[in-house]
Amino acid sequence: MSKDETYYFHQTPNELAKKLVESIDLQEGDIVYEPFKGEGSFYNAFPSNTTHKWTELVEGKDYKDFNETYDWVITNPPFRLQETTTKRINSFALLLEYFTDRAKKGVAFLANDYCFSTLTPIRIKKLNNKGWFIHNISVCNIKKWRGRYFFIVFKKSPCQFYSAILGSY
Repeated sequence: MSKDETYYFHQTPNELAKKLVESIDLQEGDIVYEPFKGEGSFYNAFPSNTTHKWTELVEGKDYKDFNETYDWVITNPPFRLQETTTKRINSFALLLEYFTDRAKKGVAFLANDYCFSTLTPIRIKKLNNKGWFIHNISVCNIKKWRGRYFFIVFKKSPCQFYSAILGSY
């Protein structure tokens, strides 16, 4: 198996997850869901005044089988998903579409530059048309991975912080 075909299980550093969760204005009673819990860095950082939900494939709980309602998704999503038996694809845009169809208030993903660049003008416009907008982007260093990462917070409320211009020039 080549390096590109190997699944790398990247655990978000606990201190970073705590700081990132603190940057989100979670309200008392919010239901916060961590669909890719791993060892629990984000999940364990959720405030005690919120309700916590999780899934983790290696523990036998697949996010695709989770049918409960939730206000927020906060996660470090898998970089790639297996779409066929032979092809693994960048999962960022697929997961963003999936969770913005289900979350009530917000979605926050930790992403590398490759994932960030999947936010094409067309995808941004589609998200905006669904009522979702980028409200914040925090840049952080995770040297044990590959440097800069972006914590992107999408909310279901209008914001002109980040916009897109359609067309290629």
